[in-house]
Amino acid sequence: MRNKLILACVLATMTGVTTLAGAAGLKVNEQGAKAMAMGNAFTAQADDPSALFYNPAGIAFLKGTQVNLGSTTIYVPSTEFTGTAPLSGTAPTGVGTTSVRENSKNDIFIAPAFYATHSFEGMPISVGLSVNAIYPLAKSWDNSSAFRSQITNIAVKPINVQPTVAYRFDEMNLAVAAGLDVTHAIVTLQKTSYSIDPDTPNSAYERGPLGLDGTATDVGWNVGLKWKPIPSISFGVAYRSEIKLKIKGDANILVTTPTGFSTIGMTTSATSTYSQMRAVSGVSSTITLPDSLALGVAWQPTDALTLEFDAERTGWSSMKSLGFHFDSPQFANLNNAPPDNPKALNWKDVWCYKVGSQYALTKNIDLRAGYMFDQNPVPDSTLGPLLPDADRHSFSIGQGFHNEHFSLDLAYMWTHFVDRTVNNQDMTTLLGENGTFKSDVHLFGGSITVKF
Repeated sequence: MRNKLILACVLATMTGVTTLAGAAGLKVNEQGAKAMAMGNAFTAQADDPSALFYNPAGIAFLKGTQVNLGSTTIYVPSTEFTGTAPLSGTAPTGVGTTSVRENSKNDIFIAPAFYATHSFEGMPISVGLSVNAIYPLAKSWDNSSAFRSQITNIAVKPINVQPTVAYRFDEMNLAVAAGLDVTHAIVTLQKTSYSIDPDTPNSAYERGPLGLDGTATDVGWNVGLKWKPIPSISFGVAYRSEIKLKIKGDANILVTTPTGFSTIGMTTSATSTYSQMRAVSGVSSTITLPDSLALGVAWQPTDALTLEFDAERTGWSSMKSLGFHFDSPQFANLNNAPPDNPKALNWKDVWCYKVGSQYALTKNIDLRAGYMFDQNPVPDSTLGPLLPDADRHSFSIGQGFHNEHFSLDLAYMWTHFVDRTVNNQDMTTLLGENGTFKSDVHLFGGSITVKF
């Protein structure tokens, strides 16, 4: 649950400023191979155990006991940036004006998912349990990159557990469901801390490497509805609540320069050129993750063809500001560094539009394809190298093999990020950049469902 938002919070804290990147880019919608192959347009169909993520009411129409195990492997090729950044140039003075080309490291991370459902015989009640990773994230830049004052490495490893109950009204062919979202996350972050001399333009003075490790466990809730007024049409609605994350962790900084010693309240009179000093502190923050509302309609014009359209709103306007607190007095200069804490973020609510199709090639083989357009909620003023997000176009294909007791689903998705050009470089905080990011992502999904 400790989402990239959290990492960014701590990262910003360590820089003496608050910067956030990400938003829709943090959430992995690909939580089931069947849905992924159809561009994640699955709110109205929701006809396998991954319905627990897409629309929990769908489990009310599943038969017997079903167990689904799968994963999404996300391969992120190197993100390319061309332009200037706060540390492009020669420190400690004269930085921020030299044009550079930076490439992030290739990243691969895996988002596993487990779903189990059971429908009670002779009763309109179903229960389900899912364990998945909704907000996994990884981004790395070289230690020598012009972004090292903002990020060198960040990783979020979340686990979300969702117990769910669904009830079916057979006379109306309608089902409703409710569940909890219990999320635990492990977060790590590394960067190099710098400060500026307000009397010296384009200056950056190194303090030393800074790192953070932390965890958070918090609870939200979700509800869903699925209605099939006629056999060829179904409607779906799914809602997830906001989740207030109470983050606690440990931060450390290894000061290696006179500027670093001054930051933690020490003089350099008793140190040599090669002196180093490590300072540690507890750190805490509270962040409200957004709610989401998904609406879908599926139509089966023939027995072999199924089409679906979904629209999903994510309420990222919950991210109005970001605050933090370091416990140790040695970190007081970071707590009080400009800009004032908390910092306004001004994110906006956005929509994601999804179109999916499935064609039954034979009784046991299905072909699938989909498209998804995801709006970017992060304004230019807060975009950075933590997650250089942008409007995204995603194209997917896949195939399903199934019989009465078993199914195998495979999917591939290519996501193209629209080139994002921003001019938000701030030499008073050593954040932002003036230039263009280019990114693409490849996703591979697979899952196996066993029916008892």
